[in-house]
Amino acid sequence: MKKIVLGLMAVLMSVTAFAADREHTLKVYNWADYIDLENVLDKFPEWYKEQTGEEVNVIYQTFDINESMLTEIEIGHEDYDVICPSEYIIERMLRVGLLQPINKHFGSTPDYTKNVAPFVKEKFQQMVPADHYVQVDDYAVGYMWGTTGWLYNKQHVNAADLHSWGALLDPKFKGKIFMKDAFRDIYSVLVQYAYRDEIAAGELNREDLVGCLEPERIKRVEEILLDAKDNIAGWEVDFGKEEMTKGKAWLNLSWSGDAQWAINEAAEVGVQLGYIIPDEGSNVWFDGWCIPRYAKNVKAASYFINYLCMPENAILNMKEIGYVSVLASPEILEWANDESIQETADLSYFFGEEATAVHANQVFYPDRKTIERCALMHDCGCETREMLDMWSKVKGDNLSVTMIVIISVVVLAIILFAVIKTVNGRKERNLQNRRHKR
Repeated sequence: MKKIVLGLMAVLMSVTAFAADREHTLKVYNWADYIDLENVLDKFPEWYKEQTGEEVNVIYQTFDINESMLTEIEIGHEDYDVICPSEYIIERMLRVGLLQPINKHFGSTPDYTKNVAPFVKEKFQQMVPADHYVQVDDYAVGYMWGTTGWLYNKQHVNAADLHSWGALLDPKFKGKIFMKDAFRDIYSVLVQYAYRDEIAAGELNREDLVGCLEPERIKRVEEILLDAKDNIAGWEVDFGKEEMTKGKAWLNLSWSGDAQWAINEAAEVGVQLGYIIPDEGSNVWFDGWCIPRYAKNVKAASYFINYLCMPENAILNMKEIGYVSVLASPEILEWANDESIQETADLSYFFGEEATAVHANQVFYPDRKTIERCALMHDCGCETREMLDMWSKVKGDNLSVTMIVIISVVVLAIILFAVIKTVNGRKERNLQNRRHKR
């Protein structure tokens, strides 16, 4: 008993010590493999002390999907100090009051958040209605960004066949396409394909199509996906890019950062991959840093966000994770300009007028004409249920043989367990009856 009491006292003391030092603790919640741990994250405490004279201890945790992170904060009231959600989650958290302002008064430390490209700030402001009077960059500072397109195997697929999302329906790609298991991303690109004629005629614009969900639009996307079911080899969040590097798939609807990673990896084993954004349009996505409502260390969180906006840290992160920073400083433009690339791109929308002809990797930095065809993805809001119903029908109608086998095995195991339990129950009752008779 004495040992138990002493043990409980030790736990209580450690919890109390942690709570007492919470003001010197920064809890960071981020995607896995989404920061340079050694050269950026681990060096933040030293930099923070140089700027403020204060100690800080970083607790770093990761999540796999936006929704799980959101649930922990919205339902569980977790006290993470800084989080990195995607644009539609930022939009939702703003709408329901789950974010608090970033304190950009850094004393003698420069405000590096000013390095964020005006293009990105404009896109972030689209997260709220024009009459909402909320300055989004007071609550969210961009981190990485990109597009969605086709990652393709050059040995089996001609780029000329991929200028339309209609490639999804091409019979020659039967069983050769991996699709993202992300209904918002899929919807936002296919709704532009479904209404391509209306877009071309000027009757509808991409921002409206992607941002304003209607049952008829959801239904048309559902019909396209059901028609394409024979072509879809599987639904994935992360493994599709690896299948592409091995030459096991021909097409993968992919995020640009994953596409570039796959292109690099595949080249090392002799597989040639490419990336293309279809003519009908696509989405442009963003992840950003925010301070949630229940954060306990707003000061350190604000400094951390500012620290990540330093150009040298952005470059280290880009090199490590393979995605593209939202910063548009001269240092980033210099990093993006690669003279070994013959083709030039108009990146003036991002870096300014001096960037009309940059030798840039257009997987990372699409040309102005391409980016003008990309719309910002939005939160589904009250239409989430309709979207989920559509997604359930699409995926339920497209179970692979492997999934059918797995489900069958699980069902048989449940039946077998029930039979064994019933037989054992009968044996136990018979044994009890015999005991009672004695």
